Amino acid sequence: MSTPLLRSLALTFILVALATPHARAQTPSPAGAPPAPETLFHTFSIAAVDPETGESGVAVTTRVACVGNAVPWVRAGVGAVATQAWTRMAYGPELLDLLEEGVPADEALRRRLEADDDRERRQVGVIGMDGSLAQHTGSGTTAWAGHRSGTDYVAQGNLLVGPEVVDAVAETFEGSRGSGRHLADRLVEALEAGQATGGDARAGRLQSAALLVADPRDDGALRDDGISTNLNICEHPTPVAELRRQYDTVSGTLGFRPLQLPEGDDVAQLRILLHALGFYRADETELPPVNQLRRYDSTLVEAVDRYREDRGLSTPSMGTPPGWVDREMVERLWAEVEAAGLTQPVRERIGHLTRIRR
Repeated sequence: MSTPLLRSLALTFILVALATPHARAQTPSPAGAPPAPETLFHTFSIAAVDPETGESGVAVTTRVACVGNAVPWVRAGVGAVATQAWTRMAYGPELLDLLEEGVPADEALRRRLEADDDRERRQVGVIGMDGSLAQHTGSGTTAWAGHRSGTDYVAQGNLLVGPEVVDAVAETFEGSRGSGRHLADRLVEALEAGQATGGDARAGRLQSAALLVADPRDDGALRDDGISTNLNICEHPTPVAELRRQYDTVSGTLGFRPLQLPEGDDVAQLRILLHALGFYRADETELPPVNQLRRYDSTLVEAVDRYREDRGLSTPSMGTPPGWVDREMVERLWAEVEAAGLTQPVRERIGHLTRIRR
């Protein structure tokens, strides 16, 4: 065989070899094939509404990065959706569109599932502000998989350590009903309860968590679409704990930082709690307006020190900084307020101070 012919055959072989992988990469996936791996979100979540405030929200965590980019969907004044397992993100806007048109949640979900050849791979929870709700856990989802619901929430999960995860989420959320706490706060607490029981059954993978809440009230959100809270922990060794830390920090919830003569709404919360227990301005029935309570001044420092001494906590005489307020003291204050039957009026007074509008 001549040298030119050998070269020609060799060049042809090289071109075919280079072209073959490319051709395979361009071959379309078979009809009905499962979505790409990046849309696979085995997880547990809770979608809920607050009939009193009109808020709707979703909290979710998993051992896959960036769960907040796919699973939670909310719409102000309409409802909330969690779409997971072999996640079809289109379920979010599609189901919310149907809810907004007045279609009940069960009918909306039935329509979308009937049109989905991969419905047995899906897990979906949907709840509307009209009180309608629906859930689907396909037979092809990874065990343990299941769901549970109540009058104002849907909780669901797959590839979990067991049913105790969803049960803890549901029971914790039910337990906070009527507490006066913001929906976002209650959702994070429910997620924490599920995580504490074991959560996602996998180990050694990236982890994430997210919280998404919409508020239709005039002063509920700064964004035009009504999204009031959007916390997306895309990757963290302990994402649920980080979600709580960020929520408490952004909302300025009392206890997120030690207090030593700062100024802020958490200082006003401290005055309100101490006043309710008789340690601050005990001779006054009503406190001044909140804008006069935000400065951590000497009178409040003295009230804190009196409280700590009365309760047997460490004081300046023991080397503790004057006016020291940490999470332990905050938890004790709330426990005493609850024991005194004062939780509801106190929460009504501080509710607007801790609302997120970012």
